[in-house]
Amino acid sequence: MAKTYAALLRGINVSGHRKVPMAELRSVLEDLGHRDVRTYLQSGNAVFTTDSTASDAELTTALEDAIEQRFGFRVDCLVRDGAYLAAVAEACPFPAAELEGKQLHAIYYSGPAEPERFAAIDREAYLPEEFALGDRVLYLYVPEGLGRSKLGDVVTRPSVVKGLVATARNWNTVVKLVEMTHED
Repeated sequence: MAKTYAALLRGINVSGHRKVPMAELRSVLEDLGHRDVRTYLQSGNAVFTTDSTASDAELTTALEDAIEQRFGFRVDCLVRDGAYLAAVAEACPFPAAELEGKQLHAIYYSGPAEPERFAAIDREAYLPEEFALGDRVLYLYVPEGLGRSKLGDVVTRPSVVKGLVATARNWNTVVKLVEMTHED
């Protein structure tokens, strides 16, 4: 049975570095046997449908290998199905509908975001910025946007996310990927 997924690429097309043109990314995904491939923005968001029974992790590894083969550098990726993305949006503990997209972010992780990782963070020191943990995701509320956020820097420190791939999307992108992966 066919299933629709989003591929979230980390750290591409930033300041002219690690360039992965979206047309070529679509081609890479098609070469892997996926269909209905679409991209969103230039920051590494792709949606595809596949009949593959591979796990999210297997789909991720295949995509990372194919990107490395095509472009000559490895890109960390996360592949998540539409049901997962919808569940993440639905479980958001912040009033997403009342906020601007730049004020709310989802930081997706390759594995569980255990509370212990974040226990040393003095949450009060960063107010009004806040975060909450979900299923392999951290919800980050930053009233002034991620670019001005001090808490955003703290929750993404290598010592905090050690051993995990982490990639952030603003709430507008979260909602758009849910729409693009919705299956009737």
